Amino acid sequence: MECSDLKCPIHGKLKTRGSQIEGVVVSAKSKKTAIVEVGYTRYINKYERYLRRRSRIPSYNPECLAAKEGDRVRISETRRLSKTKTFAVTEIVKKG
Repeated sequence: MECSDLKCPIHGKLKTRGSQIEGVVVSAKSKKTAIVEVGYTRYINKYERYLRRRSRIPSYNPECLAAKEGDRVRISETRRLSKTKTFAVTEIVKKG
């Protein structure tokens, strides 16, 4: 499906750069925003163990992809799109 969205990283003019992260969409309630949760581990020297943490990244969700809750997606870094959004969904890896 072709889209006429200029901010779409696939069909529009939005350039992606920097890091690409894979995560799960936790919330897609806003119109063009998806909250993507990324899990990672952090080593704690004192206890010599790893701590599991998660990060929730607000990202631009173009209408042509329309990622929904539970989908595994790949997001890419872009220019700042709003106060909180600096990532955009570039592909849906697995439907949830």
